[in-house]
Amino acid sequence: MAEQTYDEVSDPRPDEEGYARGLGSRQIQMIAIGGAIGTGLFLGAGTAISKAGPSLILSYAVAGVVIFVIMRALGELLTYRPVSGSFAEYAREFLGPFAGYVTGWTYWLFWVVTGMAETTAAAVYVRFWEPGIPQWCSALVFLLLLYAANLISVKLFGEIEFWFSMVKVTAIIGMILIGVGVLTLGFSDAGDTASITNLWQDGGFFPKGIGATVMTLQIVMFAYLGVELVGVTAGESEDPQKTLPRAINTLPWRIGLFYIGALTVILCVVPWTEFQPGVSPFVAAFGKIGIPAAAGIINFVVLTAALSSCNSGMYSTGRMLRDLALRGQAPRRMGTLNGRRTPAAAITASTLLMGLGVVLNYQVPAKAFEYITSVATVCGLWTWAMILICQIRYRSSWQRKHLPEPGFKAPTGVWSSWAALAFLVLVVVLIAFDEDSRISLYVFPAWAAFLVIGYQVLKRRRPEAVHGVPHDHLHAGGGR
Repeated sequence: MAEQTYDEVSDPRPDEEGYARGLGSRQIQMIAIGGAIGTGLFLGAGTAISKAGPSLILSYAVAGVVIFVIMRALGELLTYRPVSGSFAEYAREFLGPFAGYVTGWTYWLFWVVTGMAETTAAAVYVRFWEPGIPQWCSALVFLLLLYAANLISVKLFGEIEFWFSMVKVTAIIGMILIGVGVLTLGFSDAGDTASITNLWQDGGFFPKGIGATVMTLQIVMFAYLGVELVGVTAGESEDPQKTLPRAINTLPWRIGLFYIGALTVILCVVPWTEFQPGVSPFVAAFGKIGIPAAAGIINFVVLTAALSSCNSGMYSTGRMLRDLALRGQAPRRMGTLNGRRTPAAAITASTLLMGLGVVLNYQVPAKAFEYITSVATVCGLWTWAMILICQIRYRSSWQRKHLPEPGFKAPTGVWSSWAALAFLVLVVVLIAFDEDSRISLYVFPAWAAFLVIGYQVLKRRRPEAVHGVPHDHLHAGGGR
């Protein structure tokens, strides 16, 4: 039988998901920027610096190239088919219903777990100023405020995320400008020792060896988690064919400025030997320069980063859970939209689970809670791998004229996607060698087994779920 081309077959894909396209270019740009800046940079970089020294800059650069390859692969898929189901929808289309089911639920788990951790973290940051406020109280207030904002409209979510991102961007740019001033003009207490030679004079650029630098790649990749969030906004962007490619194309300079640029300046101002695990490199640098209330400034920034992450978590879990419900792979009730065209039921269910994290924080030791959050890294790696594999499959389909040519082609085709997949495998191997993060590799098989059992139950109870066919009464925003 002759192969059919894309033009010869009807397109069964939905044109409209029922969402309001309320995210403008300004908001999409800031969501893209904010997704690449989080507590992994503001807090986690201190531990990584102590392990690798100045060569951490190289780790961020290499990982940044891989992230850009992943995002350009996602860009091809987004301009081909801009949907809020994003990664799960692409996995479903190119790899089958089971892959879409696993990817959707795994990405949902990633943001629920992250939301649990960030809500608790935000409450801890508040106690820096007001130690008398009960931790559960501030955590609950933050959770309810963000929940209400996400229910009201996608535009309000975008506006909140815009200002959260603005705070993070302003803090980093301010640090860079002040650091450059110290290096060139020599003012402040740090002026006498600040020098570009700090990048190599204390044991060289690789003071603990290349092996130690390679081992930091898993920490670095964790810092980049969330950068793919822009893909979930596709179904609610005002002009996804223009705004999403523009946001993705700005990724190299964002990584270059906010990660590589900021770390280079900090390591020039403060010798790497003075950084300690668990201490923000920004606090150390601000303190060395002599900026008043340095710890308070950074505490406000990381509070903002935590709330930004929780806000993003509510948004993405709601959209992903609704996508699963529309395909019969989650409770049908989760597929409904409220009068403001937001997936209220799915957001509510996800928020309740995030709130459970506040309760769990009192019931389990801190170390156990950290183990739970480490699962987020493996969930993120799975999502990135699905993006790459789906892009490779999509390329194969349009080259055979089964699908339309992408409007935003990845510049290096599929060979860079294969290289990025190999890099992700390397990161998983590195996780296996790290005692603190190895627990995630034990938890993920259990999660996989849970998903397989759940899928078998679905096959018996809802045969349509194994085909990923949308429910007619919920499709395109129905069921309100």
